[in-house]
Amino acid sequence: MDVRAHNRCAWDRQVELGNRWTIPVTDDRIEAARHNHWEIFLTPSKPVPALWFPMLAKADVLCLASGGGQQGPILAAAGARVTVFDNSPRQLERDRSVADHHNLKLRTVEGDMRDLSVFDDESFDLIVHPVSNVFVPETRPVWREAYRVLRPKGRLMSGISNPILYIFDEAAYGRGILEAKHRLPYADAEFLSDEDQHARLEQGSPLEFSHTLEDQIGGQIDAGFVIAGFFEDRSGEEDHEILERYTSTFIATLGIKPGR
Repeated sequence: MDVRAHNRCAWDRQVELGNRWTIPVTDDRIEAARHNHWEIFLTPSKPVPALWFPMLAKADVLCLASGGGQQGPILAAAGARVTVFDNSPRQLERDRSVADHHNLKLRTVEGDMRDLSVFDDESFDLIVHPVSNVFVPETRPVWREAYRVLRPKGRLMSGISNPILYIFDEAAYGRGILEAKHRLPYADAEFLSDEDQHARLEQGSPLEFSHTLEDQIGGQIDAGFVIAGFFEDRSGEEDHEILERYTSTFIATLGIKPGR
C-alpha cells in the first residue's frame, strides 16, 4: 500500500470527522496573537515554553506536517512569515480559510515531510513540527531535511509520541487491560492485513508507525542538532487514560542548529 496516499486520504477524512487537530483556532485567539498574547501546542496538553521561541517579528517559520488551521495562523498573527507544509489538502484548506478570514499572510504547500526539496537550503528561522511523524515509516529523513532548510542558529520544535503507546494489544486496551503484544518499532503497514488497512481508510484512520527514541531524539542529534529543551506530556484523553496512570505518553524537544 502507498502509505502517503493512504494517510493523505485518511487525514482529509479526519477533517470531515472533526478530529481535534483539524479544528481551526478561534477568532479570539487570532486577535490575542496580534497583541502578543498567544501559545501553541506540539503535544496535546502543555503549551510550548515561551523561552523556546526566537523573536517572531518577520521570522521565516515552517509549520511542518502541521496543517489544520492551528499553529500556522497563530504564528502569522504574531508577526511571523509562515509556510504551512502538510500531506493533506483538506488540512491545508483549514489554514487558508483562517488566513483569508483574518487577512493573514500565510503560504501553504502540500508534500511529504521527508522531502522538503521544494525549499532552498537555509530558508527558515524556526520549524514547528507537532506530533505527526508517526504517519511516516522513517524519521531520520525528516530531521535531515529540517536541518538543511534551517538557517544557522535556527530552531526545530518537535512533538513526539512515546513509543510505549504501540506495545499494547488494542483490543485488550479497549477493555482496560495493558497487555504487551507488539515488539517495537511497530508499524500498522506490517502488522495489519490488507483488509484491515482498507477498513481503516474507510473509517478515516491513518496508518501509524512507532519510532525508537534513538531515531526520534538520536536522529536529531545525528542530523546536527543540539537538543536544548525537553518536556513530557499526557493527552488527558479517555483513549490513553489507562496508560497515563503510569507514564507520560508524549515528548517535546527543542533542537538548535549550531550557528556561524
